[in-house]
Amino acid sequence: MSQTVEQALELIRENRPESTDRALALLQNTVYSFSMKVCGHSRLVGPSGRVIAVDVQPKMIDRLKRRAAKAGLLDRVDARVAPTESMGIMDLHGSIDFTLAFAVVHEFPDAGRFFAEVAAASKSGATVLVSEPSGHVKTAAFDSELRDGAGVGLRVVDRPSIRRSHAALLKKS
Repeated sequence: MSQTVEQALELIRENRPESTDRALALLQNTVYSFSMKVCGHSRLVGPSGRVIAVDVQPKMIDRLKRRAAKAGLLDRVDARVAPTESMGIMDLHGSIDFTLAFAVVHEFPDAGRFFAEVAAASKSGATVLVSEPSGHVKTAAFDSELRDGAGVGLRVVDRPSIRRSHAALLKKS
């Protein structure tokens, strides 16, 4: 795991919003599950970084684009409306350093497909931080998600503690 990702993971473990923001500032070429904080993260990745936000709801992507434009950050945000069966990131083959999938894998109809797309878009050695809400996703279901990830070459390298969540850091072989 790269030193940058290790530093970011340490900050994420602090489980404070400002630490998470600093962690994301360390990471570039990042795929995010949709978050209203994308504009803030876009500012933190700097002019050479890129945040890719994916959502199935066009209104959420439209709102994100308006906020990014208002903040002068639209050039750093690749906001995508995805069909329900895919994330629509196949054009990113081998270009992603880090993926944050926060409370999103269980929303996809096929976790195996989710991880296959992430693995295909990721560079060799890329990392994926998966976090699912423990009150909604049971341990057995999260373990099944991790097996799906392992099936496409994303192996568990850490199990960070994130409050009220199941979490795992995966690395692409």
